[in-house]
Amino acid sequence: MILLKSLINKSSLSSPSFKESISKSLTFKNINKYYTTSLNLKSNILFNNSDNKMSIDNKEKIRAGLEDLMKRRFFITQSFSIYGGQAGLYDYGPPGCAVKANLINLWRQHFVLNEDMSEVDCVSVTPEQVLKASGHVAKFADFMVKDEVTKAFFRADHILEAHIQTLLKDTSKMSKEQIEELNFVLAKAGDYNQEQLKESLIKYNVKAPETGNALTEPYPFNLMFQTQIGPSGLSTGYLRPETAQGIFTNFGKLYEYNGKKLPFAAAQIGNAFRNEIAPRAGLLRVREFTMAEIEHFVNPNNKTHPKFNEIKDVEANLLSSDSQDKTSEIQVCTFGEAVEKKLIDNETLAYFMARTQQFLHTVGIKPAGLRFRQHQKNEMAHYAQDCWDAEILSSYGWVECVGHADRSCYDLKVHATESKSNLSAYEEFKEPQFVDIAKVVVNPGAISKKHRAAVSPIKKYLTELKDDLAKALEIQETITKDGSYNLVLDGNTYDITADMVTISKAQEKKNGHTFFPHVIEPSFGLGRIIYSILEQNYYTRENDEQRGVLSLPAIIAPVKASILPLTSSDRIAPFVQTISKALKEANISTKVDDTGNAIGRKYARTDEIGVPFGVTIDFQTVEDNTVTLRERDTTKQVRIPISELASTLRKLCDLTVSWSDILKTFPIYEGQSE
Repeated sequence: MILLKSLINKSSLSSPSFKESISKSLTFKNINKYYTTSLNLKSNILFNNSDNKMSIDNKEKIRAGLEDLMKRRFFITQSFSIYGGQAGLYDYGPPGCAVKANLINLWRQHFVLNEDMSEVDCVSVTPEQVLKASGHVAKFADFMVKDEVTKAFFRADHILEAHIQTLLKDTSKMSKEQIEELNFVLAKAGDYNQEQLKESLIKYNVKAPETGNALTEPYPFNLMFQTQIGPSGLSTGYLRPETAQGIFTNFGKLYEYNGKKLPFAAAQIGNAFRNEIAPRAGLLRVREFTMAEIEHFVNPNNKTHPKFNEIKDVEANLLSSDSQDKTSEIQVCTFGEAVEKKLIDNETLAYFMARTQQFLHTVGIKPAGLRFRQHQKNEMAHYAQDCWDAEILSSYGWVECVGHADRSCYDLKVHATESKSNLSAYEEFKEPQFVDIAKVVVNPGAISKKHRAAVSPIKKYLTELKDDLAKALEIQETITKDGSYNLVLDGNTYDITADMVTISKAQEKKNGHTFFPHVIEPSFGLGRIIYSILEQNYYTRENDEQRGVLSLPAIIAPVKASILPLTSSDRIAPFVQTISKALKEANISTKVDDTGNAIGRKYARTDEIGVPFGVTIDFQTVEDNTVTLRERDTTKQVRIPISELASTLRKLCDLTVSWSDILKTFPIYEGQSE
């Protein structure tokens, strides 16, 4: 199997902990045996052994072959193609839809069921005030430039990246420093702010592609689709850009549903919408896509995880924030070591990273083609404590597919403030404790002299500072230093002076305390994962580049078994329906190919859509009620009684036995030619 040699030799594949992690990734038995077996099968030519980089020829070959297969066999198609299609919108055909459904079912098993999560299903149309509170209306934007002549739009970082890539094609007249500078810009362009993009576009003389015209300065473009709720036109809404906000606004109900105890997790699977400036790369950057998100709520003073010991010895490929500015070297270490060294901020974040890795390995992502990249300071939101993206290697480079963020209490706090709802949690102490509080003495008379109409809201705000000691002391310090504090309430600013309020630190005996929970969020982009799975598991048969194969794990394959009558003989026909019915009753999806094609052609057609097993009915079936069972990747076959077929396939699809087990159980058959 062709993989990144230096990486895989160091990776978790070679350690016992890798097998342990896989065995715990689902409730199925022997999954480690299944996965280790599948890794030994042929892979595609995506990776180049000599230098651990993808060659241009390999990238183009694998991408062209897969994209042709996906369109020809209707995995996906551009939406509304009979009208010319629309960029960034795709429909899933039958095999693509089946892979997606199987992936979602497995995700629910792996996370929602195994981790005792509460699943919700919230609406896509979101009122403006919700997304104003979350910050999306003001800040959910990419930077755009425009051709000054044709008025065509381009995403600023993408056009900069494309220009730098063009410059790097001929480095014969460049110094080592110039080459390093260009590679640095290429790596960082996606994180540049507006001013950095402006400076780089000018410095490298970037022009509009195709026309060569001058470009405007970059400016922000909000990525949300705006709409009107109701016929009046007075209520603005947006199609949600993520599924998370519905969970946050329902926190109070979820907290009560879970017995008012922390930690607990809520999950949601659904579509999100982003009006991308320049959609590209098929399913990797689209305008409507399916997300699977988890919001795990924890006490901010306790981010340990009760099952951390189960994954602490699992190894991972980590690209830290510091490393990205220096060597960009991937560090291979266990999740336990990463938490101990504070490379990963806390146990709960590390636990979900490990569970994500187990899930991605199970669905067919190769260990050498998966890494976790830590967000750098300029990437992270101001409220985030630590963020790691699970990135998957594809012909387009490393692609972010799953984000893992410690979002602190930002979301609950802003929604509580804006909606004036209680989105906090309460923890009772084992023993009464003396805790630090803010002693706030308010003088309503002094407030009334200057802010007569706003006495009540100002007094309410100041009084409630009692449990926010840090903010209270900040206000007092500002008043002492500057003579006043500018308090903003509902868009209005009020000067708070020393005669209006006095704040000091005090202690109070309490039986418990109220706080905003912090949230750990794994966020999965299912379309990107599906494309990455397909690309990493696509290859062509040796000496026959026209025979493409999708080496999908049986658990997510679109069809589990093809039923292939050798001929259209009336003697064989009754067995087709009997076997098909038996397999469907065992919940095994099947596809019958009773065309007049040769058996080798039938195998090829099912191989390229990822069907892992083929059941061939021949004239020996009529004699002894046995059929041949063929495995897609090895192309080896066994002779198996019909009475044992359904149970055997069920075990193979559930990963409770491996194909190597089957080869030892039933007689090898070498009759039909490939």
